[in-house]
Amino acid sequence: MAKKKGSIVYKCSSCGYSQPGWLGRCPECGEWNTMEECILDPNAASPLQHQDGMAVKVKPVPMKTVALEDSGRYSTGNSEFDRVLGGGAVKRSAVLIGGEPGIGKSTLLIQTSAAFLSGNPKSRVLYVSGEESASQIKARAVRLNLNVDDVEILTTLRLEDILDALDSLNPTLVIIDSIQTVYSVQAGIVPGTVSQLKYCGNELISWVKERDSVLIMTAHVTKDGVIAGPKSLEHMVDTVLNFERSSDEVRFLRAQKNRFGSVDELGIFMMESDGLKIVGDPASLFITRRQNGTPAGIACVPVFEGSRVFVVEIQALTVPAKASLNRVYSEKIDSQKISRIAAVLEKRAGIKFSDQDIYVNVAGGVRLSESAIDAALAAALYSARADLPLPEKTLVLGELSLAGEIRPVPRLKQRIKTGKELGYVNIVCPEKESGAKEVSDIKSLLTALFK
Repeated sequence: MAKKKGSIVYKCSSCGYSQPGWLGRCPECGEWNTMEECILDPNAASPLQHQDGMAVKVKPVPMKTVALEDSGRYSTGNSEFDRVLGGGAVKRSAVLIGGEPGIGKSTLLIQTSAAFLSGNPKSRVLYVSGEESASQIKARAVRLNLNVDDVEILTTLRLEDILDALDSLNPTLVIIDSIQTVYSVQAGIVPGTVSQLKYCGNELISWVKERDSVLIMTAHVTKDGVIAGPKSLEHMVDTVLNFERSSDEVRFLRAQKNRFGSVDELGIFMMESDGLKIVGDPASLFITRRQNGTPAGIACVPVFEGSRVFVVEIQALTVPAKASLNRVYSEKIDSQKISRIAAVLEKRAGIKFSDQDIYVNVAGGVRLSESAIDAALAAALYSARADLPLPEKTLVLGELSLAGEIRPVPRLKQRIKTGKELGYVNIVCPEKESGAKEVSDIKSLLTALFK
């Protein structure tokens, strides 16, 4: 009988605890039926050993002796992708991209692979796929008219195969699509478990941290839209990006975590037949063009997303509540913010919302959270409740306090400038600015808008 290579241990897929024999319940975390058989590879190198087998002992050093490393950036070849990353992909960094199935993560990454090689012709790109065959990836690239002849393709699920390819190729850009499909015999044989994600993610990140390379991994998401797996995976990487959709064509890329830049930047793409296209005029996505005037319940506000100003349209609708308790329906603005502003209007302006169901939407599907939208949201709610439209070409901005005061907002001049460039002539705000009407509280705001 052939002898098995390596020793067999049983490892918990929940917490990573291991022991020589199988148990029905893990003694470390208490979970049942999580002990899986693993084969320890005797040829696997330990991350705490030199090549000569000598153990490494890490000692503290004074901060003044620490040398600053070059944290240069690579351009991905995609201006919107670079914007969300903070100006490009930082050397020795790991990026995690999450998004629902079919949103275009693989399309974004194969386009990035081709663009990266076009801008960095002496670099090497390794594209690892555990979900598609090499033929499927090539077919997508041909359909998108991409030159990927120099992209190295590896279709495997085994971490050991990926590490061997990394050591032999030493690529500048490494793409893993997706991290949930990768497994190692050191952590079991089932991909996607907590221990697999921790172990495989740590091994890949450790490799890229020792070289001037960039690691980009895609991740599955749950039905609630959050990245599946342990939260520690998001802590391990340098940047966490969310790829979202607002319609069948529009895609938003935003940073949830970024150690090398702002998390406020927003990348906007349009999904077309030949791939993801950068949106040159984002304002056109968030403003509805009408020929018969603005209906009641519509208010426009200039908002900041990172370094850019967009004018977005807030839409509100109120209907009599069908039950004794009114409800707020909103996906793009926090429902608690809407309830708070409705309460201020009821208290300070004397218009009743407690017997109304409130529906709020944002044209274009972008999420809004900054306080500068408070006044515009109040105007839209009042307009919908009173069935009175706002004047044409009107912008409303300002923060609304519980006392009914309209408070100043940051970077007001840039917001007003963008509004004027887009053709807005009536601007209502809490400060004196050229071409703008100043208001101080909710009553003066409503008076200025609904004379």
